[in-house]
Amino acid sequence: MNRKYADRFFQYFFRMVSLVSVLALGAILIFVFAQGLMPFVGATAPGIRLVVQNIGELAVNGRVYRNVPDSISLEEDARFISLRFPSGDAGEEVVDIEVNADERDARKRLVFARNPSAKVSYPEAYVVTLGWPGLMAGRDRKIHIILPEPPYSPVEFIGGMQWQPVRDKVFGVFPMIAGTVLASLGAIFLGVPVALLCALFMAEFLADRPAAFARGAIELLAGIPSVVYGFFGLMVIVPAVKNVFGIAAGNTLLSAVVVLALMILPTVITIAESSMRAVSLSLKEASLSLGASKMQTAWHITLFHAHSGVIAGIILGISRAVGETMAVILVAGNSPQLVFSPLESVRTLTATIAMEMGYASGRHSEMLFSIGVVLFIMILALNSLILRLRRGMDVV
Repeated sequence: MNRKYADRFFQYFFRMVSLVSVLALGAILIFVFAQGLMPFVGATAPGIRLVVQNIGELAVNGRVYRNVPDSISLEEDARFISLRFPSGDAGEEVVDIEVNADERDARKRLVFARNPSAKVSYPEAYVVTLGWPGLMAGRDRKIHIILPEPPYSPVEFIGGMQWQPVRDKVFGVFPMIAGTVLASLGAIFLGVPVALLCALFMAEFLADRPAAFARGAIELLAGIPSVVYGFFGLMVIVPAVKNVFGIAAGNTLLSAVVVLALMILPTVITIAESSMRAVSLSLKEASLSLGASKMQTAWHITLFHAHSGVIAGIILGISRAVGETMAVILVAGNSPQLVFSPLESVRTLTATIAMEMGYASGRHSEMLFSIGVVLFIMILALNSLILRLRRGMDVV
C-alpha cells in the first residue's frame, strides 16, 4: 500500500515539475520575443519629452512648472512647442519650435520659429539640446528635447551594415550575423573532422585501458569553463596568429575559429565515440569476414551505423559554437564590420549582447533582445537543416 501511494506521489510530482518547467521555458521565450519584436511595431514613446537642467521655473505651451520634474511629456499630437523661463537681468528666454512629424530626419523635425539665444546641439539622434550659460561655472541651463524614435525597419535591422546604437541610433546586424556564421562554420569545418577521427580511433583502434584514460581526459576538457579557453586563446593563439601572418594584431576571425574548434572537440568526440562503441559487433564481424580491412570496416560500417549519434554531437557542437560568448570576446577583436579575410577583426551576435547589455537602455536594449531572437532563429534553422539531413540518411 505504501509503495502504491509513493509511486502515485512521484508520478504526480514529476508531472508537476515537467509542467512548471515547460511553462517557465514558454514564459522566457514569450518575454524575449516580445522584447525583441517591440522595436519594429511601435515608437519608443507616445510623444516628445523634455528633460530640464538647472532651470527652476519653466512654462511649456502656457503651462508653468515650478521645481521642474525630471521630465515633461507633451501631447502625442503636439505640433508646436513654446518654452518660456525667467533669465535674470535678461528678462525672459523665449523659444518657439514647430514640430514636423512627417520628417524622417531627426535633425530636421524641429524648426525654430523664433531663433533662441541658446546654443543648439545634437548630442545624439532624436535628441536636441538647448543650452544657456549659467550664473555659476558648471551650472549651465539646458533643455533636452527627446523625440520619439519611430518603429525600426526589420529590413534595415537584418541587412544594415552599420551598428551605431548610442549616437546615431543605427542598428544594422548583418556584419554580426556574417561574423557568427563564419566563425561557427569555420569551427565546424576545422573541428568536426578532427573530432570524428579521434572518436573513431578511440572506439576501434585504441586498447580498452588507454581508451578509458583518453575518454576521461576528454570529458574533463568538456567541463572547462569557456573563459579559460578564451584566456588560452588570448595568450597563445592570438600571438601565434600575429607572428605567423605578420599582422598588427592577432585578434581576428581565424583566432576565433581555432578557439571555437578546440571548444567543440570534447563534446563531439564524447558523443560520437559513445555512438561508435554502441554499433553491433556482429556488423563489424560480418564486414571483416567478407574481406574488408579493419580501417574499411571502421570507416564504412562503424561510422555509417553510428551516424545518428555523430549528427547529435555535431548539433551540440554547432549550438555551442554559435552561442559562445566569453571566448569570442577575448580573441575575435569585436569590430562590428563585414570581414573579407580571416585575418580581420570580427564581432559575433553573442559578443554584442554581452558587451552592451550592461549600459543599454531604451531602443538600444530592445535591439539587443532582437539580436537574441535572431540568434535563436539561426540555431533553430541550423539544427533543423542537420536533422533533415539525418532523416535523409536514415531513409538511405
